[in-house]
Amino acid sequence: MYKVKFIYNPYSGENSIIADIDKVIKVHQKYGYNVVPYRISFEYDISKAFEDIDDTYTYILVAGGDGTVDKAVNCMKENNINIPIAILPVGTANDFAKFIGMPQDVELACEQILNSKPKDVDIGKINEKYFINVASTGLFTDVSQKTDINLKNTIGKLAYYVKGIEQLPKFRKLQINVKSQEMSFDGDMFLMLVFNGQTAGNFKLAYKSSIDDGLLDVIIIKASMIKDMIALFIKMLKGEHLEDVSGLIYFKTNKLEIECTEDIVTDIDGERGPDFPICIECAKGGLKILGIKDN
Repeated sequence: MYKVKFIYNPYSGENSIIADIDKVIKVHQKYGYNVVPYRISFEYDISKAFEDIDDTYTYILVAGGDGTVDKAVNCMKENNINIPIAILPVGTANDFAKFIGMPQDVELACEQILNSKPKDVDIGKINEKYFINVASTGLFTDVSQKTDINLKNTIGKLAYYVKGIEQLPKFRKLQINVKSQEMSFDGDMFLMLVFNGQTAGNFKLAYKSSIDDGLLDVIIIKASMIKDMIALFIKMLKGEHLEDVSGLIYFKTNKLEIECTEDIVTDIDGERGPDFPICIECAKGGLKILGIKDN
């Protein structure tokens, strides 16, 4: 019988995975899998889930949002674990899972995973940490870190919007220096996003992003007049293309270096990232993923 390590966060989203655990086991048993569960909690860190991983395990199944998946990936890298990973999107932010076409229905997602073959996909690396969807800095990037975990689990994305409104009085220009082979920018900005995926908060911004091209998609929103910012955000919210848009830089690269002396933090899929200076690069084919929906 095959073995799968099932790592789940009971607090993700609206605690939905708790009601679906039986579905996870039922589908896997149908395919001849023995499910070995590990429950993440404040007392039991996710790193302990990998202590018994050996060659008897076929893959790792993670139920949670982008932040939970990031933690699993970093544990795998730290322990040189190279077996495939699969994602059940049950967190508050499931941008990467949507990018690879994972259904919200747990039973359908398990079927899709078990009927797929592993695919090598890119992941991002910021200094010594890995991320799957987006790294960011600038205005609003510390919102998720300042949002109370209980509020986040209770009202989901609304909690981010509430906290974001609180940040509006801090709207100010931020000086940043960005260097890559393709582009250099030394000036004032409001927000910078580096995508391995395509969406942030369900908004498809990095529409050129590919899962296996060895490149990251970089978006810099330059500091400009508020009226120009409103027009830019409307285009972004509508999902319109962002080429040749005033106040915005969009380019692709496999590596960039960022320096900043402002009092701002970096964010990796909703978790606190490293302090400046930072180096962000694409680890081409750095992760094997099951369940990717063919386009």
